[in-house]
Amino acid sequence: MPFQKAFIPYGGYWSTPFCRWQGSFAHLNAIPFAAEIATRALEERGISPEVFDLLLLGMTVPQKHSFYGGPWLAGLIGAEAITGPVISQACATGARVLATAAFEMESGEDRVILTITCDRCSNGPHVYYPNPLGPGGTGDAEDWVWDNFSFDPFARNAMIETGENVAQEAGITKEEQDEMMLLRYRQYDDALKDDAAFLRRFMVIPLEVKDPSGRKVIATVEGDEGVYPTTAEGLARLKPVLEGGTVTYGTQTHPADGNCGIIVTTPEKARELSRDPEIEVQIVSFGEGRAKKGYMAQAIIPATRQALSRAGITIEDVRVIKTHNPFAVNDIYFAREMGVKKEAMNNYGSSIVWGHPQGPTGSRLVIEVIEELALVGGGYGLFVGCAAGDSSAAVVLKVTG
Repeated sequence: MPFQKAFIPYGGYWSTPFCRWQGSFAHLNAIPFAAEIATRALEERGISPEVFDLLLLGMTVPQKHSFYGGPWLAGLIGAEAITGPVISQACATGARVLATAAFEMESGEDRVILTITCDRCSNGPHVYYPNPLGPGGTGDAEDWVWDNFSFDPFARNAMIETGENVAQEAGITKEEQDEMMLLRYRQYDDALKDDAAFLRRFMVIPLEVKDPSGRKVIATVEGDEGVYPTTAEGLARLKPVLEGGTVTYGTQTHPADGNCGIIVTTPEKARELSRDPEIEVQIVSFGEGRAKKGYMAQAIIPATRQALSRAGITIEDVRVIKTHNPFAVNDIYFAREMGVKKEAMNNYGSSIVWGHPQGPTGSRLVIEVIEELALVGGGYGLFVGCAAGDSSAAVVLKVTG
């Protein structure tokens, strides 16, 4: 069954630019940084933090003091009376946080829920696990971000191998991936036109970044940082990362840092908090799926079909599609399986271009679904993205007015 009671105020959401890891956000603790951005965004929208009665925090990379999670963030934004959990589901975190908020709304209470997703892939934790029974009492160690990119303990392969597995099984060539990447880069260029008019609809910019003391401004971020200029010639010159493979560094995304916020509430409260009460944004359904071991990109198909079925619509009813596409392979496979033209997806860009800070990635793509639907006069929108563990999550939204 679709959701009936979960709505998003039009404009009741925001995103930082996404900065390639080891860039301008690399030294910022993700939770205080998210609180700083949320405070600014709420002030700009004239929304008091006292309106919220629940905070859902999505993050996948531990930060110092993140044990205190939602209550800490709530206190930092001036909502000291509320609390809430930390939700972590790898790259599906953004979709899962939004779905959790929607399920809360279905309980029938008149709630105003603030969802925040934040991550810093830069300078991720180096974790030591004590093992008194190890040789000489030596423990085990893990680089939280890098080691998990490189090894799935169940499928026993690296992330990039999942892309190669799907490319091989589906007969997807390097040339097709290069063509898809060039298209996605050109689509993102549309977001930069007219002084980044599309991005300015939701992005918190310009953004001054301060040093660890919080006193000195060390950078001003005007937009996504670390997007590589992409040309057909440049893509053609790149060799596959794995010997005998097809995926190059030019046809996959890059780790990044950033955060997003989305408010979820009743239709009445959404109109009250909206920048334009004539525009209604409804969360319609959520879906998830899992592929066979080592074939992560294929999971987007069952997740999409479940979300569409729960919404009571077909792919032909969807006007805007945005995907988390860590590999160009994802979009090629999706287009083939769902019968969608590759040009009909990911207008104004996607994560393969502007990067992947994990938790916030899906949140930003959902925000872009809403804004594109508002531009084209409304309709159904779909976000879907794959995630670690050969899994996927999808969200259907509807914009009217």
